[in-house]
Order: sequence, then structure tokens, then C-alpha cells
Amino acid sequence: MSNRIYNILFHTHTISGIIISVALYVIFFAGSFSFFRDEIVSWERNESISEGWMLQEMDFDLVLDTLEARKGIAKTDVAFNQHYDEQRLGVTISAPKDAEVKEGERGRGRGGRGNFFYMNTQNLNTYDYQESYSFGEFLYRLHFFAQLNFFGRSGYMLAGIVAFFFLFAVITGVIVHWKKIISNFYIFRPNNSVKNLWTDAHTALGIIGLPYQFMFALTGVYVIVGLTVMSPAIINYIYDGDQEKAFSDFGFSPPKFEFVGKPLEGDFSVNELLAETKGKWPEFHVHNASIFNYGDEGMHVQFTGKSDYNKKFASAGTITYRMLDREIITEKSPFQDVSYLDGARAVILRLHFGDFGGKGLKLVYFALGLLTCFVIISGVMIWLVARDKKHVSPAKRKFNAWLVWFYLAGCLSMFPVTAFTFVMIKVGLQDPGADRMGFIFQTFFWSWLALTLIFTFIRSNAITNKFTLILGGIIGLAIPVVSGLISGNWLWVTLKNGQSDIFLIDALWLVISVSAIMIGAKMKTKNIDPEPVKQPVSRRKSAVAVG
Repeated sequence: MSNRIYNILFHTHTISGIIISVALYVIFFAGSFSFFRDEIVSWERNESISEGWMLQEMDFDLVLDTLEARKGIAKTDVAFNQHYDEQRLGVTISAPKDAEVKEGERGRGRGGRGNFFYMNTQNLNTYDYQESYSFGEFLYRLHFFAQLNFFGRSGYMLAGIVAFFFLFAVITGVIVHWKKIISNFYIFRPNNSVKNLWTDAHTALGIIGLPYQFMFALTGVYVIVGLTVMSPAIINYIYDGDQEKAFSDFGFSPPKFEFVGKPLEGDFSVNELLAETKGKWPEFHVHNASIFNYGDEGMHVQFTGKSDYNKKFASAGTITYRMLDREIITEKSPFQDVSYLDGARAVILRLHFGDFGGKGLKLVYFALGLLTCFVIISGVMIWLVARDKKHVSPAKRKFNAWLVWFYLAGCLSMFPVTAFTFVMIKVGLQDPGADRMGFIFQTFFWSWLALTLIFTFIRSNAITNKFTLILGGIIGLAIPVVSGLISGNWLWVTLKNGQSDIFLIDALWLVISVSAIMIGAKMKTKNIDPEPVKQPVSRRKSAVAVG
């Protein structure tokens, strides 16, 4: 490789990394906690996953009778979706098939688009989106900037751009370090210059997390860029803007069945069809159940899901019954009839979300995510130290110093802010009628802004490093204590009761907090900041002073 090409790759790696550093840190920090989204939801709601919470274990006949009594679901399509491991599932009820939709009334009541809500599988209580919002959902959505969708999908677009540049930075980083990638891995010089310290840490930890980072960059680009950039372009170019036709070809659209307009005679049971499906595919996990034309002769029932990852890593299966004669209309085995599209999509999503290895894999993903956060921070510090030279103009050095003070303050403050939000959720969100979304947004973002400004204007990277760890550790230690005092879910109680999801969150924060306090306490007060920038004194002023 010529020096010119090397320098181009080196500088593009540096520039692309520094541009996306803060956004990328937010993605990985929030994404690391998002691996425990379901456990955080259980901890927050005091709704531990227990026997009977899964969609395929639900008494459909009882639930449908209850919904008919409460909401009148006859002649509608009812869909149950359970994308996460939690007691609540999403329920969508369409408008009645024989209802006339008046102009301007679509989406308003029985003549509109129906409605959507969440339902607890244990007690059949229902909740709207605001009532069911959780901090686990907040962190999950923060890791792809859903909160920044001010203009359409602007937040998704930003996350997609960051993911693309991160993939570019990973590839160029490998090329730049390729010749010394093995030898540099074994070099660590903590007693040398600050630049060598950050460089060695950045290189060694970057190599350790390289497969993980490349996998997440690639799958993140597919998930975000594919949905926000490529999909609309493909629909407009290939399908002439016909979104319904495109979704049908890609298997995203639900099937349509004719509404007969005659009540279905006799008793019918969705539970019997579910039992038949489970007998046919014992290792099939149902994630979606759709009932079309409920109570009509044209009633159909469809179960969609995937197999256990131990049996088939990438799978997607579906089966559809006609209720009138219990005949199977369509069938796609999750073990045999997996198309290339379904298989590829399933592999990418499973690699990205890490839902194929239980809590052990989640812990590994979590640790690698935090390691990547350190790689990002060390890259920023390398950039600062390399530009803190005497030949650089004082104005540029001052700008670089303020930029890194702000970068570190914003990034490292996420740790104490996240711990603080956990505590405040237990303290301030016990009222079922509370504005959960507003409370979580205000608690997290206002405290984040406050700490970012405080540590930025302190103007010391050493203090920011040390005290964000200590502050986050102290607040984190309060999380299991507050949880036990308010909800009675002490560590030993949840462990004894087999509530592993709730126990995991408290135990995880206990380990993280103790580790953070120990690391922060042992950090030296040695300054890692750039030297104060002194403005040069002109010769004229010097002469006047001497005279």
C-alpha cells in the first residue's frame, strides 16, 4: 500500500470516527442495556415472566370472549402480537367489516381503523401505549434515535448514517492496522506518554471487539438503512409506489379473506386449532395469532412464528385454518419451507438482537457493547492528544479541547443518568395513571443535559472520567435497595421465587456499581487534559512592558 493511500485511509478513518463518536457512543451504550429490555420491563412493572405468559399458552377462547364482551369484536380482524418476552402483548382490532366509513371519520371509533392496545396475558387488563411505556422501551428506541423522529423518520435516518460511517470506520481501521494488527495487540505501554496509552488501548480493545463491531455495523446498516432509505426507493422505482404490492411480495402484508356476512353456526374454538398446530410442530413458538372475520362464515385463523433456535437457527413458519371446516388453507413449515429471504432476514435479526443464546449471550453482548464504548472514547482521546501540539494554532487547540470536554461529558454522563432514571422510575411511577412517557423523557434528558453542562464547564477530562464512574456507581447501588423498599423485590426474594428477570437487573447493577466505584477510586488524579492554551504575547506589548 502506498503512503498516499495509507494516509487517505488513516485520515478518513479518523474523521469518520470523530464525526460520529458521540452518536455512536449513545447507540452502543443504550443498545447494550437494550439487550435486557425485557428484563428491565419486568423489573419496572413488577411483572415477572412466569408460567403461562407466552402467547401460545394463552387461553384464546377466554380472551376472545372477554374482548367480545368489552369491545364487541364480531365481524372484525383481531391480531395478537408478542415480539418481546413480557406478560403484555399487543392487540389490534380492525373496524367491523360491514361498517360504513364516512369521509373524515377514518380512525375515529367503530367506523374507522379500529384500535390498538396492550393486554396482560395473566389478568387480561388492558393498557394504551402511554400506560404501557417503559424505560426498557425507551432505551431500546434510543439506540436507533426514535426520539428524534421530528421530521418523518429523521431519527432513523441519523442512526442509519451513523451505522454506515461506523461500518466504514471499522473497515478502514482494519486496513490501516493490518500489517501490525497482531504485534500491536500485545503492546500496552501504560507508563509511556498519554498518546501511547490511548493508542494501545484503542488498538487492543478494538481488535478484541472487532468481529462484534463489524457484525453490529453490518446488521445495523441493513436494519436501519434498508428500512428508511432503500425500501422507499425500491417501492417507488420497481413497484411504481404501490406499497401494498411490495409488502405482499416481501411477505409483510397480512392475507385477506372474504367477509361472507353470515354468522358462523355452532361453537368454534381457536384453542383447538392452536393445540393442533403445537401437535404438528412441537418446537414451534407462536409470536403472532390473527383471527380474520371473527364470528363470520369467512372466519380464518393464522399462527405465525419461528422454531426454537436449537432446532433451526433461522426460521419462519405460518399456518392458516378455515374455521368453518377446520381445513388448512396455507402451511409453511418453520423447519423445511424457509425461503432465502426469510432465512437471511432471520439470521441478520437474530445476530443483531442476540436472542438465540439466553441470558448468558446477552451478558456477553452487553460486555462487548461497553467495551466498544471505551474504544470510541479512546479514539476521541487519541484525536485530541495528536492535535495538542505547539505548532497547532492556539485557537484550534482551544476548540479541540472544548470539543472533547463536551464529548466526554455527554458520553460518560449517560452512566449516572441511566442509574438515576432507574431509581426515579421506582420512586415516581407507582401511580398507574402517571404519564410514564413524559416522566421518563423529562427525568432522563434533563438530568443528562445538566450533567453534560456541569462536566463540560469543569473543563477537566480527568474529573469527568473519575466522578461519572463514582457518581454512577453510588446511584447504581441504590437501585436494588429502592426496588426492595418500594416493591419488596429484594435480591434474595426474587432469587428464591425464581424471578430471574427481576433478579438479573438488580444483580447486574450491583456488579456494575461496585466495579465502577472501585475503578473510579483507583484512578489517579494525573491530568489527562491538554495543557492550558496560552495566547502568544506580541513583541510590541512585551517591549512596552519592559520599557
